Amino acid sequence: MGILEILAERAKALNKKIVLPEGHDPRVVTAAVKAARAGICRPVVIGTPEELAAAEKQAGVSLADSSVEVIDHTTSEHLPQIAAAFYEKRKAKGMTEPEALNVVKSNRLYFGNMMVALDIAQGMVAGSIASTSDMLRSAFHCIGTAKNIKLASSLFMMDLREPTLAGENTLLFADCGVNPCPTSAELVDIAYATALSFRQLIGKTPRLAFLSFSTKGSARHELVDKMRDACEMTRKRFAEIGLEATVDGELQADAALVPAVGASKNKGGAIQGDANVLIFPDLQAGNIAYKLVERLAGATAYGPILQGLARPVNDLSRGCKADDIIGAICITALQSLS
Repeated sequence: MGILEILAERAKALNKKIVLPEGHDPRVVTAAVKAARAGICRPVVIGTPEELAAAEKQAGVSLADSSVEVIDHTTSEHLPQIAAAFYEKRKAKGMTEPEALNVVKSNRLYFGNMMVALDIAQGMVAGSIASTSDMLRSAFHCIGTAKNIKLASSLFMMDLREPTLAGENTLLFADCGVNPCPTSAELVDIAYATALSFRQLIGKTPRLAFLSFSTKGSARHELVDKMRDACEMTRKRFAEIGLEATVDGELQADAALVPAVGASKNKGGAIQGDANVLIFPDLQAGNIAYKLVERLAGATAYGPILQGLARPVNDLSRGCKADDIIGAICITALQSLS
């Protein structure tokens, strides 16, 4: 059973309401129907009657026949509550009440995010049409970051074709999609968010390796110092909040993933080739790494999965298929676990 099948089974037990604001996309209505029929979640599709009818016709499905909830964001009964709550969030930035109403009424991303912020829904999946920048902006404006986190980030879930030598079938790589050049302090937020994500998605104790071109001082450079400092600050953060996880670094990738190399290069270290979460020094390294593992090792990469937000919101590739949307729905439902 693949990782997404496992996640789908776990998502079914949660019965979460997930909002899909791009109801004008036939792929979205197809995914909503499939997810509802499979019992993965309670999908809520946003769109005007005209938009939904056109998308249903093109997709060859019926939302009504599948018990999918539909909401017209331009006339919804939730509009007054959503507009008032959005105004409270943005009034310090100079937004007026009429402006707040206009934003949530005209912008389906803001409407959907505010549904999540108000717990009308427990998560949102969008981006099949909207850009990543629009997705992130609306999420930050409506939801913001989680407690103890100042920086939102992303991860890729790598479903390996063959397990690592330590027996791990799934690895999390972070950050591979959002923050180009995080500082040591920002890497702590990325590591914390990824550790929480690992527990939510995989259900095991995270073992984090802070990667570098050095293992425990084998090279000297400010980039090595950055990862060593980030690792130490992460240990302190986890100890303060009582998060159970193993943290080690700076480590080269082979010391993090190959037990024999870890035992040789990192004697006495907490991670000896058995990491399941890899924290990369910057976006460039992380993005290159996940693509190499995907293309050369045959792994399946799921993401970028957003993390560090107060409530779960996930972005889609604009080239996604309906099944990709269902995968994102499963992940989002599991991220709603506290």
